[in-house]
Amino acid sequence: MDHYVTGAVIKALREKRRMTQAELAEELCVSDKTVSKWETGRGFPDVSLLEPLGKALHISVAELLCGQAVVNTNRASNMLKSRFYVCPVCGNVLFARGEAVISCCGIQLPALETEEQDPAHRLETQRAEDEIYVSAAHPMSKDHYLSFIAYMTPDSCEIKALYPEGSAEARFFYRGSGWLYYYCNRHGLFRQRLDIRKMKKL
Repeated sequence: MDHYVTGAVIKALREKRRMTQAELAEELCVSDKTVSKWETGRGFPDVSLLEPLGKALHISVAELLCGQAVVNTNRASNMLKSRFYVCPVCGNVLFARGEAVISCCGIQLPALETEEQDPAHRLETQRAEDEIYVSAAHPMSKDHYLSFIAYMTPDSCEIKALYPEGSAEARFFYRGSGWLYYYCNRHGLFRQRLDIRKMKKL
């Protein structure tokens, strides 16, 4: 584990809840001296206390360990506010419908930010009846490739995995205008507006 809860985090969260050290200690069945030791860096809470500590401070264990609370404002928003995460170690692709604390292979992953589109990272889109066909003139070698293409609309997200030495193409059932997201293992995440009026027919 790369991170463990720090005294500064415990103190900040406790004060935010307007709790005294004694009140927190009582909830956790420890002494206020123990809480004081945690907050001054002279000790750590046992791993068995992390879940009750998070509950007392109204925060998840994952948020507690990373030192920040995640506040989602997207409960009533659409899928277009979603985030993508890619693990640099195993290549795992993760998707969340809003702010999240995501970890993989022991690493806390940042949400990907879209890069400025360039000629080497553009998609060709064509339509055939109720489907859209997406392709890219992009290398698909073992060292340089697109790992996924995602089609996102306000109420749906479909992700197609791509593989090195495979084809940089995907087919989707057309669900309306939206965005295409695609990830290059060397250059990052890109997105392209999908407008059926500008698409060629197969």
